[in-house]
Amino acid sequence: QGASSPPVLEPHILPQCVLSAMLPFSATSASPLARVVVRRSAAAGATRCFSDVPVVPMMIDGQKVQSKGTTFFDVHTPATGALIARTPQCTPEELKQAADSCAEAFKKWRLTPPSARARVMHKYEGAIRDNTEALAKVLTEEQGKTIADAKGDIFRGLEVVEISTGVPAMLQGETLPGVANSVDVHSYRLPLGVCAGICPFNFPAMIPLWMYPPAVTAGNTFLLKPSERVPLSAMMLAEMAHDCGLPPG
Repeated sequence: QGASSPPVLEPHILPQCVLSAMLPFSATSASPLARVVVRRSAAAGATRCFSDVPVVPMMIDGQKVQSKGTTFFDVHTPATGALIARTPQCTPEELKQAADSCAEAFKKWRLTPPSARARVMHKYEGAIRDNTEALAKVLTEEQGKTIADAKGDIFRGLEVVEISTGVPAMLQGETLPGVANSVDVHSYRLPLGVCAGICPFNFPAMIPLWMYPPAVTAGNTFLLKPSERVPLSAMMLAEMAHDCGLPPG
């Protein structure tokens, strides 16, 4: 450039959010091709300016809590590429807090009668049925399945919730008297404690529902880590479970 001309920055080397802010000025005098490049870069930049993008919360003690983590994973809707949420990488301290919450809840939950735990699952089963349409829309937006496939994803998980309502009958122990002189054998099925599950991205509703409903109905507590790529369906299911009677923790 000449000495009297201001420096010109090519659109492809500008920060994306700067491009977004400069669009009204850059597009007025540029060539048609340049305007297209700037518009595309600005659109990409708009998805990277995070002020309006929700951060997925943690759920600890039945409360939504924002992580103090500084590393985030973007959640894009596959249909359009739009950024719809950001998943934080939680800190080790937050992981310990969640595990401690589960351990504390286990002290009382393990003593809750199996029939009472099963009633929570009965209520949860109904809630999932009533909210399948809303769940399917969330699942489709974050994961990309069609609505029909999303409903199938949810239904395959719902089947496990249905089975979980019958867990009390599965918890019965066994007694075998007289296996030897003055020897009887007794077996008991008791809760183990805090269980945990790490979910993949491909079935955002089904796989979480394969994990915690049987575990909690059997008297355990559960720490669930959804996929950072598709956390919204699991968060919705967790809120519903809490509303249906699962205790904080």
